[in-house]
Amino acid sequence: MLSLEELTADVESGAIDTVVTAFTDMQGRLMGKREQGQFFLEESAGHGLEGCNYLLALDMEMDPQPGYAMASWERGYGDFHLLPDLATLRRVPWLEGTAFVLCDVQWEDGSPVVASPRQVLRGQVERARAAGYEPMFGTELEFYLLRETYAAAHAKHYRDLTPSVPYILDYHVLATTYDEPLMRQIRNGMQAAGIAVESSKGEAWPGQQEINFRYSDALTTADNHVIYKNGAKEIAHLNGCSITFMAKPDHTWIGNSCHIHGSLWRDGENAFAGGSEVFEQWLAGWIACAKELALFLAPNINSYKRYAAGSWAPTTLAWAHDNRTCGFRVVGHGKGARVETRIPGGDVNPYLAIAALIAAGLHGIERGLELPPALAGNAYESDAERFPSSLREAIAELEAGSVARVAFGDEVVEHYLNYGRTEQRLFDQVVTSWERERLYERG
Repeated sequence: MLSLEELTADVESGAIDTVVTAFTDMQGRLMGKREQGQFFLEESAGHGLEGCNYLLALDMEMDPQPGYAMASWERGYGDFHLLPDLATLRRVPWLEGTAFVLCDVQWEDGSPVVASPRQVLRGQVERARAAGYEPMFGTELEFYLLRETYAAAHAKHYRDLTPSVPYILDYHVLATTYDEPLMRQIRNGMQAAGIAVESSKGEAWPGQQEINFRYSDALTTADNHVIYKNGAKEIAHLNGCSITFMAKPDHTWIGNSCHIHGSLWRDGENAFAGGSEVFEQWLAGWIACAKELALFLAPNINSYKRYAAGSWAPTTLAWAHDNRTCGFRVVGHGKGARVETRIPGGDVNPYLAIAALIAAGLHGIERGLELPPALAGNAYESDAERFPSSLREAIAELEAGSVARVAFGDEVVEHYLNYGRTEQRLFDQVVTSWERERLYERG
């Protein structure tokens, strides 16, 4: 990490000339500005900067969408305030002369923009701390490494792309050696940017990779997640190739997961150690609330294409000890005891997903929910309750539920319901290649 004093020295020496100031939007992307180093030190570091409030009312194509209370044509799309969180200040080793800082999104009077993903997570962390707990999380992001550049992939309409290795490389040391020059750059770049790397490995399909990082408190983990995801794409671009974290890049491929591990700590100790009552209630809350909070765990139309039997992506809300067919997998012992949810995909917004999981876990603790029996066997073939199979179903679950409104407030829930409805509406209006190939001649 980088202190303000160290940044000042680096700017004065010329080692750093640019500071990227950014926040995370609804889709999990980094949005912000590149500021000249001296200007950042003189102005933004202490006073913040401005950004158009339409940035939290856009679709993936950057088109402003109706239905958002915070920003609209009627309200003139004014500004909100971006206040740098200097605890996130760091060098960006893969970009020359560049530092980076995450910002909290505020209104001009200093009040938080509550629907901003980082503020949604902050709110749930504060709830957990008020109950005497510190939520600790880790995320495991999978991605595909493709030989095409982003420009070349775009020109091919993202079809018939070439995986970096043409066969499944799960745990395969020789195959991952072929990708090691790039993977090493990513690992070392993240480590130098203050993100503690554990390991990298090949995954369950040609060209699929995973890099894992040390767990941390909930906010730090989400911060690291978005920096890593953006940085990995930048490093791929600099090496003339591309990376995708899309949940299901092709219907014939295994999907990209983002397994999320969570636990609660109290007084420096893991409250889940020994299979405590709080652990059972926390997990029971995850299970009970997963359908209502599905939009925060699987935010896109494409997210739901992962969920298929035998695909390594779960279809049920079953739980078990170290069983990868279940939506919830209990792993670790003692200090390392934790719950892993295998539901989110690589497209997930980590702030919103972790906030949803904290809210669900606290619901289980506050209500004293009873943990159902663990599943034995293959969850895909069980009669366990199913996770929603479409975005449309997820929207309906959030509309009908009450847990999210109690945890997040009506303003946040309505904001993300509008996001979900917008995604569904835009997809419903599009004629897909599947339809053309099926019906152009034969229909």
